[in-house]
Amino acid sequence: MTALFITGCFFMLGCENDDKVLNDWTRRVLMREEAKNVVSYMSQDGELRAKLTAPLMIRTSSDTISVEFPQSLHCDFYNDSTKQLETWLDCRYGIYYENLNKVYLRDSVVVITVKGDTLRSPDLWWDQTKKMFYTDKYAIYHGPGKNIYGGKGLEASQDLSRIMFKESTGDMKVSENGMPR
Repeated sequence: MTALFITGCFFMLGCENDDKVLNDWTRRVLMREEAKNVVSYMSQDGELRAKLTAPLMIRTSSDTISVEFPQSLHCDFYNDSTKQLETWLDCRYGIYYENLNKVYLRDSVVVITVKGDTLRSPDLWWDQTKKMFYTDKYAIYHGPGKNIYGGKGLEASQDLSRIMFKESTGDMKVSENGMPR
């Protein structure tokens, strides 16, 4: 019985946890990298898809890996087949979620094609995999003979060749058969 009592005391004393040791083992670690005057080339299957420039980039590794551009960003998108510039984008803030392959853009987002089509929105998502822009906020599209205002957002291809507005208003030139020019 004495041996059992001494063994029990040994286990009770041996199981005490130090708060500092526990906190060191269980604390959440946030890894952060910072770069200035960034020029980054994005490729897919060995093909150039985009060139991004930004004055500041902050990469954070935690539950979700993200790359933040807090002071603005500019991105040039290239055509898949001709490798020519087809669209460029500017905004004051952006954050790229690596695991999702999506970029959230906000604050004066402007997308312009080489044809002169222009899309403006207070915020916009870019799905890198689908090569699509989308938002639930209002958006304004200007093109030759077109002025369209999307009150509840839009979905658009990266080159703005296909745009679907939600609750849109505006004016557009149409041909004799009623189809847009």
